[in-house]
Amino acid sequence: MNPYLNFVTETARLLREAKSAQLGGFPLPPQPKVDPGAPRVLVFSPHPDDEVIIGGLALRLLRELRWNAINVAVTQGSNKARQPERWKELTHCCGYIGFGLVQTRENGLEGINLKTRKQSPADWGRSVDRITAILNEHKPRAVLFPHAEDWNSTHIGTHHLVVDALATLGGSFTCYTVETEFWGPMDDPNLMVESSEQDLVDLITALTFHVGEVQRNPYHLRLPAWMIDNVRRGGELVGGQGGAAPEFTFATLYRLRRWRNSQFEKVYDGGRFLSCQQSPSGLFN
Repeated sequence: MNPYLNFVTETARLLREAKSAQLGGFPLPPQPKVDPGAPRVLVFSPHPDDEVIIGGLALRLLRELRWNAINVAVTQGSNKARQPERWKELTHCCGYIGFGLVQTRENGLEGINLKTRKQSPADWGRSVDRITAILNEHKPRAVLFPHAEDWNSTHIGTHHLVVDALATLGGSFTCYTVETEFWGPMDDPNLMVESSEQDLVDLITALTFHVGEVQRNPYHLRLPAWMIDNVRRGGELVGGQGGAAPEFTFATLYRLRRWRNSQFEKVYDGGRFLSCQQSPSGLFN
C-alpha cells in the first residue's frame, strides 16, 4: 500500500473536520508578565488578522524575552459597516495572544495605498503623522510591517506608510525593521523563524476570534500548510541555493534590517535560521 495515500487522505480529513471547530470565545490563557519598561516590538498590521498571521516572531519575543509586543491596527478593513465589529474581534484576538493594541483612530486609517500617497498628499501626510506619533511614543526596539511587494494594495501602502514615518524621525532614530510577507512572497528574505506546535496552536486560536473573516475564508486552517511551505522556500532562499532545509516543521519568513541614519542597513550577510531551541535575543545585538 502506498504510504502517501494515508498521508494525503488524513490531511484532507483533518481539514474537513476542523471546519466545524469553534471560532473565538476561548478562555484567555495565562500571559507572561512583562515589565512596562521592557523593549517594545510594534506590529503594524494592514488589516485586523495580519497581526497573528505573521506574528510568529513577535510572539516569541513576548514569550521568551518578555518584550512588549504591541499591535498597531493601521486600518480596520475597507468595509465601513464591519469596521466597529472588526475592532471588537481584534481586541479579543490580541487579548488572547497577549499583544497590546493601539488604534490609529476611530475605525482606522483610510486610503492606505499608493494611489492616496501619490494623488492625495495631504491625506497621506496626516496618516504619516499618526504613525510618526506612535513611533515617537513607543520608541520600539523593532517594528514589523509588510514588504513593498506584498501584492495587496493596503499591505503595500502600509509598507510605505511606515517607511515614510520612519523618515520623518530624523537621523537619531534607530530601530530594527522586520519586513513580513503574506500575499506576495519576498524574493530575498534573510530570516526564517521556527514556531513551536504550541505557538502555532495559539496563533490559530487567536485568529479564530476574527470570526467574520474566517467564516468568509477559513485561512486559519491553512496557516499550518503556509508555515510548512515557508520551510520549503526558506531552506534555500534564506539558507542559500542548494542548501539543506533545517529540521523545522513550521516557520515564518522575514527580512531583518536596521533603520539608522534615515535609511535601511544590513545587519548581517547571508541568511539566518532561528530554531525553537535558540533565543531570539541574538537577532537584535
